[in-house]
Amino acid sequence: MEINLSQDAWEQFQRSLHEHDDRLERRVDGQTYPRDEQVDVWVLSAHAEAIFSQDIDPEVWETLADLDMEAETEEDAWRLIRSFYLERGNVLVRIGEGATNGGATAEGAGPDDREEWIFSEALATRLGLAGFAQS
Repeated sequence: MEINLSQDAWEQFQRSLHEHDDRLERRVDGQTYPRDEQVDVWVLSAHAEAIFSQDIDPEVWETLADLDMEAETEEDAWRLIRSFYLERGNVLVRIGEGATNGGATAEGAGPDDREEWIFSEALATRLGLAGFAQS
């Protein structure tokens, strides 16, 4: 499954989360949450299966090594990682300008434009991630 989000929808998704006892949850309207339960990209990245981002170190080569795979370029490495996880039912989230091109996925988006996160299907479903694609 693939989900394309605008930068605004991605930020709205992040603001809707809190982390309690190392578990991500959606915030409930009217509830207050301790500051230490706030979720930023660093907290969220700990829950992702894999990341290709310009904002945080994606550790593409470490992820590829964990999968016992090899590649010539970072782009090829990410392609292998993405395929590995998608074949196993995970969810690819593409964010921002590089995510879509007239409603279609921009496969040709360069590494400097790409912001992609892979989450387990269970986590993406529990957090209602697909609902933010329509935001």
